[in-house]
This record gives sequence, structure tokens and C-alpha cells, in this order.
Amino acid sequence: MTVESAKAFLVVALSLSRDSLHIYVSLIVFFAVALLFKRSIRTSWWPWVAVLLVAIAGEVVDLRGDHVRLGYLRWDASVHDIINTLFWPTALTLLARWSSVFREGRA
Repeated sequence: MTVESAKAFLVVALSLSRDSLHIYVSLIVFFAVALLFKRSIRTSWWPWVAVLLVAIAGEVVDLRGDHVRLGYLRWDASVHDIINTLFWPTALTLLARWSSVFREGRA
């Protein structure tokens, strides 16, 4: 099964748009890295960096597929996907770092 066919399967099986799939995968990677490697989203950039690396890897695969299928690269779609993928992990990281809501001992 190719990455493209796996994504298509998930979109259909979960009744999601491709944009939604990017959001869900980014949050799963973000929290999984934080939990598995015991990295605080308040003090460590690693969960965010993991999402960035997964997003870039996914877009490299997508660009290769575009080149094979279409004969050209859809850079605008890739930039859109990376921004979409990084939005919530970025927002959560910034909130955790600069908001008192996430600080220990404060309500």
C-alpha cells in the first residue's frame, strides 16, 4: 500500500477531508512525542519539531507523487498543507509557553 493510497483510505474510512486528516495526524504526533519521550510542550520544542518533520516528509512524498502523476510540482498545495498541519501544534506550544493557564499551580 502506498502512502497516497493509505491517505485516501483514511479519508474515506473516517469520512474526513484531507485538511482534517493533516490536523488530526499533527495532533497525534505532537501529543505522542510529548508523552512517549516525556517532553513538556511548555519547555521543549521536540513535539513541535516532530510535527514539522512529519509534515515535510509527507509533503516530499506528495510532491513526488504530483511529479509522477501530473508532471509538475504543486508547491502551493504543499505550503498550504504544512501551514495547516503546523497550526494547532504551534498554537498549543505558544499557549503553553506564554499563558498562565498552562502553568503549574495556577488556575
